[in-house]
Formats: sequence, structure tokens, C-alpha cells
Amino acid sequence: MQNSITKNQLFEVFSSVNERTIPFIDQQEYLVDGQFKTWEMPYNEIYSAVCKPTNENKLERILIGKTPKTGLPEALECLESSDKAYNNGFGEWPMFSVEKRIFHVEHFVGEMIKLRSEVVNLLMWEIGKSEKDAEKEFDRTIKYIYDTIESLKKLERKSATFTIEEGVIGQVRRSPLGITLCIGPYNYPLNETYTLLIPALIMGNVILFKPPKNGCLLHYCLSKAIQNSFPKGVVNYLYGKGSEIVEPLMNTGKINVLTLIGSSKVASDIKKAHPKVNRLRAILGLDAKNPAIVLENANLENAVEECVLGSLSFNGQRCTALKILFVHENIKDEFIKKFCEKVDALKFGMPWDDKVQITPLPEVDKPKYLNDCIADAESKGAKIMNQNGALQNGSLFFPAVVYPVNENMKLYREEQFGPIVPIISFKDMQEPIDYMITSNYGQQVSIFGTDTQEISHLIDGLVNQVSRVNLNVQCQRGPDTFPFTGRKDSAEGTLSVYDALRSFSIRTVVATKETRENKEIINKIVTDAESNFLSTKFIF
Repeated sequence: MQNSITKNQLFEVFSSVNERTIPFIDQQEYLVDGQFKTWEMPYNEIYSAVCKPTNENKLERILIGKTPKTGLPEALECLESSDKAYNNGFGEWPMFSVEKRIFHVEHFVGEMIKLRSEVVNLLMWEIGKSEKDAEKEFDRTIKYIYDTIESLKKLERKSATFTIEEGVIGQVRRSPLGITLCIGPYNYPLNETYTLLIPALIMGNVILFKPPKNGCLLHYCLSKAIQNSFPKGVVNYLYGKGSEIVEPLMNTGKINVLTLIGSSKVASDIKKAHPKVNRLRAILGLDAKNPAIVLENANLENAVEECVLGSLSFNGQRCTALKILFVHENIKDEFIKKFCEKVDALKFGMPWDDKVQITPLPEVDKPKYLNDCIADAESKGAKIMNQNGALQNGSLFFPAVVYPVNENMKLYREEQFGPIVPIISFKDMQEPIDYMITSNYGQQVSIFGTDTQEISHLIDGLVNQVSRVNLNVQCQRGPDTFPFTGRKDSAEGTLSVYDALRSFSIRTVVATKETRENKEIINKIVTDAESNFLSTKFIF
């Protein structure tokens, strides 16, 4: 168990900042229509999650870059470029063969690998991700891209045949949907963005990409690789303020696909801005309030370990994080005691510190929001249970375990998306079940227990409430071959290596009557490789 810490100790961990080379990305251009267009001003100033000590013994966030503060005219210019590149499906990229699109994506990932150290460094500085987790995010993204390529090859092999049914010859393949507006999140600005962007690209769509407010600098580095890897206009970058440019872009009716990881309210507002919403395909990863249900017979050591990891990895800033814990009344005291000991023993520090677990928060207003949540809970009967809970200095906020939480508190329903762990005790298993039934969200749940009858009852009902039930383990996204989605307001569409290719495309068939003349036409097209779509080529 760690001793009580002080604000001064939190202050002292920032001292190593002076020993590091602070990056600065002076972005004076943005990618549009295959070229980097110079931007003079105004700029968005990008501040680090990491603070530096001042001469007055205070902490202030570090300016680490600037990006173009473009507006609606520039956004419409990007849209025009995307429109030309797609050209109603007659553009170079959507008409490429699958094999050629794979070639371009493989070239890009080769260029991307060269930028690993730069991207990892920016993940640490901009959003406060630990070096180990930043490396993991990069490497996982590379693997995801290669797995996507292999999955597409398998899909194409199955499609490289003709079917004859009821006198009709047909070949079923997948074709792109069109112009895709891609808006990525700040917490996994590389991985979760590229699990949207790469499948959309490789299926023949063109991309309007808006980097997240926090976590945007790494995308400028990667935009150089994008430019070198894809035809002009296939990927254009939007740096304007979302509230000013996204709705007008949707109003044009030219956006065919919206893919976003963010809040359900934002997604709903964006979709409503499209004049013909039935033409809009949406692939969305949205809010979640994933609970853990710790049964009376749970293996306590495992439950505590997994719940700490599940609720506080990357400071709880994950959509898959455990955001509320239901613990059986008969074991709550022991669980809370062990849980608080584990939480208070978490190592806090800078992203580059060895084995660090609690790092600075990137959002400037987040500590105030977290304190407001705690104050609201305390005013309604809850307490901070761990001795170091909610201790703060600069951008470091030590996790707070809050108990007992009830339905009148913000922490009961709101997704806190940060280092607060609300705990509720229950006597009747129906209590957490009712919570999930009445929740607006339905992404995942974790069940901790050993009684197979109890577990089976929960599984059989909760699979109809959430998209993933985890047994004696934290909620999580991976492996990336597993479907990743949600019910209710938590998601739309399914993402995994396999599912994403289908989400960003549509089954399309070329068909003709089984006549001698038509057979000769098809044979000539296929034999002479005259069509990229109508083909029996086997991709290795």
C-alpha cells in the first residue's frame, strides 16, 4: 500500500520535463487535392497534457505546436477535391482494382512505420499517453492494417467466381459508398482513427478527415505519408472548428458516409444536418457506461485486479472502460478495501516514466468536471474512499473511488471518461440488471463470479442489452478480429477487421441472362482483364 501523497509530490514529478526535448510542430500547411497548401494565419495553438514548473512554483501547460485554423471556405475546397476524386464512382480510386488499392495501402503502411518514434513521442506529449501504451497503440495499428489487407484478400478470393441461378449469370462483389467524413477521437487518435480510415480507403471510398482537437499533431506527420501513397484528392484534411464546418458540409448532401467516434449527441446532430439522411451510411462508436457486476462468489483478487485495470487504464479515458462497479453487499467492504489499496498504489508520473500508470490529462477543463462530479456525489451522501483520491496538481489528477453512489448523482448515469470509479452495492441481482435495462447505453459489461447458474442467467439476458459480455475480465475492444459495436446509443455499425470492410462498402452484383452471346461477352471481359470489377483474378 502506498503512503498518503501530497500536492507537492505531484508537482515534483513534472521536474523531469526540463530534462526532455520538448517537441514543437509548426504546421503551416494542410493537405488538399494531393498538395500541401500554405496557411498563414490564424492558427490553433496546441498545448501538451504535460505541464512545466514556472519560476513562481506553479505549473503551466506547454505549447507544443500549432495547426491551421481554417474555416468553411477551406472545408468546402476539401469537399470539392473529394468530390472530384470520387467523381460519382467514376474516379480513379473507386475504379481501381482491389489489388491496386492494396498496393497503395501497403506503400502507406511502409511509410508509416518509418515515423513510429515521432508518432509515439507526440502521443506522449499531446495526450499524456504512457510511452508503453503509445508504442502499443502504434504497433496495434500497424497490425490492424496488415490484418485488414489479408481479410480483404480472403474476401476477394471468395468473390472471384460466377454464380448461375435460374438462368441468370451473376458475380457479387463489394463496391464503395462514396465520400466519407471521418472524425476520430482524442483518446486513441491513431488506432481508433485508422480502424475507420483504412477500411474505408481500401474499399474505394475517398476521405474527408478531421483530426481530433487533442491528438492532432501526429496526423500532420502522417499526412506526408498519405500524400506519397494515394492519388490526389483521395484524402483531404479538415482543420476547421467542427461546430462551424461539419454541419455545412453535411448540408451539401455530398457526404455519403459519416464515421465518428465521439458522443451520441454530436453524431445525432451531424446526421440531422444531411438533407437526405436515408442516403447516409453511419459507422459510429459512441458513449458507453460499461458496468462491472461483482457477484458474492467472485474470485476477489481477480475481480479487484481486473476492475482497477478496466476502470483506470489511461486514466479511465476509454469508451470501453469500466465506468461503474456493482458489488454484492456481502463482499463490498472487503472489495472496496482491496480496490482502494490497489488504486492508491498506482504509480503516477510523466508519460516517459517507467511503469507509470497515472499520467497528465489532456483536456484543460477535465479536472474541473471531475471535481464537480465528486462534489455532487458528496452532497448526496457519497464519500471518497481512497486516501489519495482526487488529489490534483496541474494536469495530474489522482483517481478517486466514490461510494456509495445512487441514482440521484451525476456519476450514476453520466459517462465520466476520467479517473473516477463510482461503486454501488447490491443485494438482489436484479438491481444491476435493471440499471442496464434502463441505461441509454449498451456497449459492454463485465461479470465477475464463479456460480455457473448465476453467470448463465446474466449472460443469457445481458447479451440482449449489450454487444459484448466479458466473464471475469475487464471490458475491452480487442482482439480486433472480434466485432466491436454497441446497442442503444453506444454505436451504429460494426467494426472489426472483418466487419469494417463490409461497413464501408455495399454488395453489388453484375448479372445477365445465360445466353451464348452474353457468355462470350463475359468471357472476353474476364479473359482480357478489361474490367476491374468483373474479374476472376485470384489475389495472393
